[in-house]
Amino acid sequence: MSRIRPRAHAVMDADAFALLFDEPRRDRFASLADVGSRMLITDLDDPAHAALLAETEVLLTSWGAPRLDAERLARMPRLRAVLHAAGSVQHLVSDELWARGIRLTTAADANAMPVAEFTLGAILLAGKRTFTHLRAPHDATWNAWTARRIGNVDRTVGIVGFSRIGRRVVELLRPFDGIRPLVADPFADAAAVEAAGATLLPLDEMLPQVDVLSLHAPSLPATRHMIGAAELATLPDGATVINTARGALLDHDALLGECRTGRLDALLDVTEPEPLPADSELRHLPNVAITPHLAGSLGTETRRLADAALNELAAYIAGAPARHPVSRAELAISA
Repeated sequence: MSRIRPRAHAVMDADAFALLFDEPRRDRFASLADVGSRMLITDLDDPAHAALLAETEVLLTSWGAPRLDAERLARMPRLRAVLHAAGSVQHLVSDELWARGIRLTTAADANAMPVAEFTLGAILLAGKRTFTHLRAPHDATWNAWTARRIGNVDRTVGIVGFSRIGRRVVELLRPFDGIRPLVADPFADAAAVEAAGATLLPLDEMLPQVDVLSLHAPSLPATRHMIGAAELATLPDGATVINTARGALLDHDALLGECRTGRLDALLDVTEPEPLPADSELRHLPNVAITPHLAGSLGTETRRLADAALNELAAYIAGAPARHPVSRAELAISA
């Protein structure tokens, strides 16, 4: 049974709202929900919004939304759903949110698409050693030995983390019959990995086999520096490390030691810290490429996130199950 149009507001910073919600999406939001006198609220703690929040049933959140702790939730006694128009909800959740049974959804699936596409491009370019050739003189790198190491045939790609993004990367690799994907993830199901087109292995068995290592695990205390000196040492000479997940997964000091010798290449879209200091040696090595967190949704891609949240709003109003719900148990092992 459909609900009466619920009172709903977008809670995010103004720049995020302008990016995600163009005029057609603002119109759709207003047609689905009663936004009262203010569609966007940038500060939940502003007393001027107290009356609006007291009637609020749904929040559409994104970048810039604050943690929904007990104090803030107490000002929203009618809140029933938080629909996140971005990826990770780790910073939003609190014990009180779970205790109240508030419906929580994420647009992480929509956000996974550009990351996986970026990663696919990075893998193929790494096969051609493109990043090294861009930063080093042509005559210094182009020789018969280098040429034998170049190509995307008879190559093995290791995916660390069979996450939304990791799974999509595996699927995107399927048309490239010269590339063999392997997956390392202690929580993944071997049959699901095989159905996607890869083989599941323990990390220590996978690492010595890969030409490209791509990281897609969540950033959790248990995964901090999961790729460190010991893991990097087992990669074959000439392998490339790609990180589009979180900088904390990778021990940068250990990576520097390997890249400084030229044994490994790296493409880092995320770093620890982010950005790296201007004097970081990683910035200046010819076999290390650093991009400024480009993989995630940017520009027009962000409208997919707004669409995902609005689709969740429509499902909520229709009394239908959430399309991409987030549970407390899932959040313990995901980003």
